[in-house]
Amino acid sequence: MKHLISLHETSTQEVEQILTLAAKLKAETKAGISHPLLKGKTLGMIFTKSSTRTRVSFEVGMYQLGGYPLFLSSNDIQLGRGETIYDTANVLSRYLDGIMIRTFAHSDVTDLAKYGTIPIINGLTDLLHPCQALADLLTIQEHKGKFKGLKLAYIGDGNNVAHSLLYACAKVGMDMSVATPAGYECNAEIVENAKADAKISGSNIVITNDPVEAIKDADVVYSDTWVSMGQEAEKEARVKIFLPYQIDKKLFAKAKDDAIFMHCLPAYRGFEVTEDVIDSAQSVIFDEAENRLHAQKAVMAILMA
Repeated sequence: MKHLISLHETSTQEVEQILTLAAKLKAETKAGISHPLLKGKTLGMIFTKSSTRTRVSFEVGMYQLGGYPLFLSSNDIQLGRGETIYDTANVLSRYLDGIMIRTFAHSDVTDLAKYGTIPIINGLTDLLHPCQALADLLTIQEHKGKFKGLKLAYIGDGNNVAHSLLYACAKVGMDMSVATPAGYECNAEIVENAKADAKISGSNIVITNDPVEAIKDADVVYSDTWVSMGQEAEKEARVKIFLPYQIDKKLFAKAKDDAIFMHCLPAYRGFEVTEDVIDSAQSVIFDEAENRLHAQKAVMAILMA
């Protein structure tokens, strides 16, 4: 594994390796055992999209691994303001040991990997969010103890999180159903890729516009914001369209009795999910948020050590 760009391009064995190492690093952190696997290494963190969890988890993770994180905002570098990605990738490859980039265009990530000579980690693009999906898998593994035989129901916008969950579930053999409003479905190519991976792992993927169909007998229920960064002008229209996809107590009750609720955060209570679901005992959103740290540490250690 040279980069983490898409879980579709990551083998099942590599996903398992990441999760195993993440669990080990988490246990060692809780026990106060240091693991300076990246001592003397520097990670450049490029942000053209702001974030709370991504920045803090990567910075803290890099410190815990003994390395140095370097925050680079869109105002700090010339990327997108005249300098080509080719030049940026070649220059930063001479200074850094790895790059994490959180940006809008997925091509920014693939181009950095194409032209640079160091590992590139996709911290989020408008198309994919593999780091979040790895943290989600780690959380499900902790709470359910397995993947095969489980069903994850994603209800809401067919966005980057939904895309990466499709890839993640297909890789580990977990069934997944996705319910979105008409016109807001997942990217057709990603669905096709995920279904191809699911055939290999033996899992099943269902794409529907019916949230009741999707959530039936689910072990994991997942939601995300209806209005992603850059879509603020569409908020009023989106709220009206997505309201039937709100996960409230009535809809959540159609999942299995022991189902867990997940959300990548930030969450907007009263929109995609009601307070009595997201703040219930079945919600694992803060375990999920914490696991961004441990999953990403595993990715950095594997790519950069």
